[in-house]
Amino acid sequence: MIIWSGEIKEIEKLHESVKGDLPVLAKELEQLIKTVDANVVMLYSRRCLEVIVTDLCECELKRPRKTEPLKGIIDKLNSEEKVPSHIITSMHGLNSLSTYGTHPKDFDLEQVKPALNNLTIVIKWYLKYKELIGSETEKYTPERTVSSFESTTKKELLKHKRRLSKLPAILLLIILVGASATIAYFVIRENRNYENLEKSIAVLPFRNDSSNDSTQYFMDGVMEELLNNLQKIKDLRVIGRTSVEQYRTLDKTIPEIAKELGVNYIVEGSGQKSGNSFRMRVQLIRAKKESHLWAKSFERKNLSAKEYFNIQSQFAKDIGNELNAAITPREKQLIEKIPTKDLTAYEAYLKGRFYLYKATESDLDTAMQYFELAKEKDPEFALAYTGIGDVWLFRQQFWLATPDEAGPKLMAAVERALELDSTLAEVYHTLAGMNVYGMWDWKAGEEAFKKAIAMNPNYADAHALYSHLLNILGREEEAMEHIELALKLDPHNPMVKVWYSQDLLFVNRYDDVISVNREVFEKNPTMFIALDGLFQALNLTGRYEEAFEAIKLYFCNMHFYKDMNHVFDQYAKLGYAGTLNLEADTLSEQSKSMSFAPTDFAYLYIFAGNKERALECLEQCYEWHDSNMPYITGPTYDSLRDEPRFQELCRKMNIPCNN
Repeated sequence: MIIWSGEIKEIEKLHESVKGDLPVLAKELEQLIKTVDANVVMLYSRRCLEVIVTDLCECELKRPRKTEPLKGIIDKLNSEEKVPSHIITSMHGLNSLSTYGTHPKDFDLEQVKPALNNLTIVIKWYLKYKELIGSETEKYTPERTVSSFESTTKKELLKHKRRLSKLPAILLLIILVGASATIAYFVIRENRNYENLEKSIAVLPFRNDSSNDSTQYFMDGVMEELLNNLQKIKDLRVIGRTSVEQYRTLDKTIPEIAKELGVNYIVEGSGQKSGNSFRMRVQLIRAKKESHLWAKSFERKNLSAKEYFNIQSQFAKDIGNELNAAITPREKQLIEKIPTKDLTAYEAYLKGRFYLYKATESDLDTAMQYFELAKEKDPEFALAYTGIGDVWLFRQQFWLATPDEAGPKLMAAVERALELDSTLAEVYHTLAGMNVYGMWDWKAGEEAFKKAIAMNPNYADAHALYSHLLNILGREEEAMEHIELALKLDPHNPMVKVWYSQDLLFVNRYDDVISVNREVFEKNPTMFIALDGLFQALNLTGRYEEAFEAIKLYFCNMHFYKDMNHVFDQYAKLGYAGTLNLEADTLSEQSKSMSFAPTDFAYLYIFAGNKERALECLEQCYEWHDSNMPYITGPTYDSLRDEPRFQELCRKMNIPCNN
């Protein structure tokens, strides 16, 4: 039993009293009554106080509250004797105590009781105040501003009426109409500004309240599940996980974070998991004023998978409704879907995703073990098969497995996932990658990308890679629309920026390619893939010395080349073209006994002016089904476009030869 249950009973009685006449206050009281979370109780106590003080500011001080802190308004009401001093004392007490609900903090649970007691005192006085002015004016509604008298006792009210009666009727009417119109103007403008705000939202990394760090993967999964559900609502713009991850450790205010991410709303959350017990708390914040719009908590001692997914979907719908987002029946169905009935399978899947994001060879192996465990626990868990497919797709892209080895296993995993659940955006995204980069089936790839985006309109990765397919097919304008949306959805994701640079390369914006990749590499010095687009753009603009340094850095550090012998020290003797030609010959010889990315050798031969060897490499790439072959429509290959052998490759791949 909660220690403030007696105080809540008093609040419940007041809630019944305000239901009909004060719906705005009633809404906040309803949320307060429902919760058992101390922080949320404090939060909604504060919101009740905000409703009351904001109304008093408009009625008694004759001005809108705007962004003025509660304390300042309460002090003003006191100095102008608009509110009795004993009520001012309760307002200040409630304001001070309720700040503990603004952000999760430590405080004594006993402090909840005086906060609720002060709230009860303030509301009881406020009800009498509204009753007094209601006898002289129209019944109060939140949609319009109501004139009020300055005093709160009948005696003072009569004195006030006598003073007003001495004024000429016309002058009084003008004053009242003017004041009401002015206040109404600001209120309406504020409401319209609020309604017109873009429904853009970022879900910050959830804080793990458990002392056991090994449960961090679960809290990350909780955050990602809520994020994924929100992303399914087309009427929202939801920032991707990678862009918000940095705010796990950065000490910045809500307005600062929102400005950097370009959003109007922030979701914060925290929770802890111990065995099969789970606690979760989530709140929605309007960033500009750092005002709290909504908060809820959830706690179970014997958590079931159904309960977990139901509360996640409910939180997402509540947030969408709070922002007046249109949620279609299809979106509601996708949000409410329960992916597995086995919580241990889901936990294994979360661990698999945790390691998949690290994307090193050993981490991909660990991820595969967890995805296989998830499949074992629940053979009908579609996301487990998607995870397995993603591991094979990563291995193929990074040349940790050949296309012949990875392709069939990737296809089997994706096909099984589709059999189990054909409504998952993740499945169609993996399918699209397989069709485009593994099978060179452009039509099937485009259909899969479109389905992934239809099911998750905020899927930044899908928009980004779809833009590549569109550029490969020569549809540049469409491509730029999708990559720019991907950047808006995940602005701090370095991989999205690398993909963006590849699109810029297709449209010959070489200076921008150089700028973007240098920025990415400076901030992520181990992300050597950013050097790929960089050295291509530098070569295409004739900046050969800079291109050489980027090429050397790339080939000496990428995992499939870093342990091989290189000849870059021959630059002084052989020059740019000679050294690159020798480097390509040297790597080709060594690579006969290991996996490598053969299109990289084609780059070196093209830069060296050796068309014959470049074409031989590309023909070998075609036979091996190198996943980078679709990019031969890019400008780096322009010197080969008139060659019949190159044109034949394009014909066989069914891609434009002259973009």
